[in-house]
Formats: sequence, structure tokens, C-alpha cells
Amino acid sequence: MASRDQFQRFIFEDSQVRGAWVQLGESYQEIGGQAPYPDSVRSLLGEALVASVLMSSTLKFEGTLSLQAQGEGSLSTLMAECSHDRYIRGLARFDEHAVSEENFHNMLGEGRMAITITPNRGNRYQGVVPREQETLAGCLEEYFERSEQIPTSLFLFADENSAAGLLLQRLPGATEEDDDLWGRVNHLARTIEASELLELESETLLHRLFHEETVRLFDPETVAFRCSCSRERTLGALEAIGQDECYSILDEQGSIEMDCQFCHAHYRFDRNDIDHLFTGHTLH
Repeated sequence: MASRDQFQRFIFEDSQVRGAWVQLGESYQEIGGQAPYPDSVRSLLGEALVASVLMSSTLKFEGTLSLQAQGEGSLSTLMAECSHDRYIRGLARFDEHAVSEENFHNMLGEGRMAITITPNRGNRYQGVVPREQETLAGCLEEYFERSEQIPTSLFLFADENSAAGLLLQRLPGATEEDDDLWGRVNHLARTIEASELLELESETLLHRLFHEETVRLFDPETVAFRCSCSRERTLGALEAIGQDECYSILDEQGSIEMDCQFCHAHYRFDRNDIDHLFTGHTLH
């Protein structure tokens, strides 16, 4: 039985070529169960979740990396996020026209896609992802090529039960031997079947693909769904809305109620809460 909800880095020994593998089971099902997603939307959300894990692994930071797409097609929003400690969350917004036979471009239509890196300390960074390729993986490969100048290959698959992916990268400082290795491993990786990536354990898969190369696997890491919402963060969002707007809602509705779009946690704030938020003490 293939391992589930795990991430693992690997390198090709004595080279500037590295890789990463991820497989999602329970975490993907938990996120996919948050809404009645059509198969096409659920699968694309799975690919995006896998991509967020793989891409976050290429960065040395504490914080989150999110992939966000806004579109004018039947899929209006696609968002996947992974933290440095491998906690993921994600969502998609769609309409009834998001049918299973639609492809990536048809579902999103015109729109933009971005990678947002939010470190716990330091400045937030956002990079625009080209939407010129036929698949999500192809668009992200082009992002790495244009924005990071790092040749990258991504293989993303998802079905109703699991999602999985493989990333290969050629790092700066590559030699002629590394160029040859890069060509070989990419040729081999393109032979991978969705069923292999979704079902096989990392060691079995990598041995099957690269048994003629010397591959070193690092310790696996657990991936899990966890939402970063909290009552405190929700109060912060209300503070951003502003005092006048919050009191206007209170006057009209008696309380302010908010639901997390990722995990559906429900938060309710009364007038005492809002008084304390804006003045530091209760006025009423």
C-alpha cells in the first residue's frame, strides 16, 4: 500500500539536480470534502495543493506559499496554500457549468494566477504566473523558467481519492555532466503514469524511474490539512474593515458572524467584542 500524506526530497548524488515527491490522501479528501466539487474542479484543486507543497519545498523560509488563480470561466477562484511545516489548505469557487470534461483553460477562462510568498518575518512577495500553457504544471514550469531562471519539471496528478506530484530542478552552477543528467531524468520522468505516482511509495517509484542513477532520499515529512484561521485573526480582519463599518453591522444585525472559507469554522462577535477591539475595553 502506498504511503499517504507524505513529502520527500531527493537529490541525484554529485550533481546540481534535485527533486521532491509528494502524495496526499486524507488531507486531500478533507479539503475536497469542504464543498460539493465537480470531479474536474476537485482534481484541479488536488493538483494545486500538490504544487503548493512542491513549490514551498524549494524555498528556505518560515511562512506560507500560496498559489492563487482568478478566472472568468466556470471556475472563478482556485487557491492552495502550504506552510513551511507542510500544513496545507485550499478551496475553489465554481458554478454549475464546471463540468468534468472541461480543461484547465476552459474552467478558468481569462484571468490571472500568482504565487504569493508570505514569510513569518520579512516582506511579502508575489510573482505573476503566465497562463499560456495547457496545464497547471506547464504554467508553473514557465513561471520558474521566467521568474527564477531555474529549469523545473512538474508532474501533477489527482483523482477522486488522492493527489500526487513530482518535481525536478536543475540548480545554478550546473556542469555539462549535470546537463546530460537533466536530459536523462526528464526523459525518464515523462514516462510516468498517473497510477504510478498516485499509488507507489516514493522509494519504489524513484527506483523504477531512476534505477541507473544514484539517488539519495531525505527523511519523509508528514503533510496534513490545517486551517490557520482563529478568532484573533478574524478580529484582525474586522479591524481592517474599520470601526464605522463594524458598528453599522452591529446596529443592523445585532452581532457580526463570519465563517472561514477554508474550514467553515464559525465566529460570532457581539458589541462587547467590537468595543474591546477598537477601544481596548467594553463601552456598553
